[in-house]
Amino acid sequence: MPDLPKRTLGRTGREVTALGFGAMELRGAPRGPEVSEEEADKLLNAVLDAGISFIDTSIDYGQSEERIGKFISHRRTEYFLASKCGCVPDAPMGSDHVHTAENIRAGVENSLRRLRTDHLDLVQFHRSLTQKELEADGALQELLKLREEGKVRFLGVSGTLPNLDEQIAMGVFDAFQIPYSALQREHEGVIARAAAAGAGIIIRGGAARGAPTDWDGKVYYMVSPDELRRRWELARLDELLGDMSRMEFTLRFTLSNPDLDTTIVGTKDAGHLRDNVAAALKGALPDELYQEAKRRLAEAGSRPA
Repeated sequence: MPDLPKRTLGRTGREVTALGFGAMELRGAPRGPEVSEEEADKLLNAVLDAGISFIDTSIDYGQSEERIGKFISHRRTEYFLASKCGCVPDAPMGSDHVHTAENIRAGVENSLRRLRTDHLDLVQFHRSLTQKELEADGALQELLKLREEGKVRFLGVSGTLPNLDEQIAMGVFDAFQIPYSALQREHEGVIARAAAAGAGIIIRGGAARGAPTDWDGKVYYMVSPDELRRRWELARLDELLGDMSRMEFTLRFTLSNPDLDTTIVGTKDAGHLRDNVAAALKGALPDELYQEAKRRLAEAGSRPA
């Protein structure tokens, strides 16, 4: 089994691999690619066989939770399991989220059934809400009750600016899942502030959807594909690659962030998974290269907000 780099997920005290697995690609059609049960089984077990110990999913990722439960729940001690709340069980992906006490409990208990486990290591609000919105209909209070009951171990938010600073100041969240990559550094400052407050940092979008072979026609965390491409080209990043692929460079740039604990990278392809693991095993970029890339990217418009 590869010895992937590991970091402690903030004040949870739990050690996780710096490369995590985002299970959205296992949601299936019509919102995602066709993935057979056999393919899902092989991929999920390959994730664990590669040594990855952090898996992120959601209620509204189609068949994702159910497949995790079906194919790797017998290996539950091998991974830290994170899911979401506020989503409505069995509603189509993209549906409005509901932040009432009743829906938070229904969602968590439904996830426990689907995932075939008695607890979720981390439950994250799937929308970046204000404190008032989190508390108005008892959503946060109910999640705290679920933690007291042992059904949830830690609380988090899948957050974005401008509400992240308020969420950090609340002091109740153990981890934050935040969009970040070389091409989207807007959250770099708030990532550092969250880490300084003791929270675990989970990066999403850290591979920038393939950097940049998979940009066409896709808006990624509020940045258009044209803007991603413009930033890459203006920063002249191809000059810095050496023998790295664009994907390897982008993933290792993300892993170079000193405040990161894990970055979740999703795929349905076993070959892509192997490539991601190989890149993660190389670790952070050399510091001189990392600093030069940051300088160029800042000039190209990818900088902290």
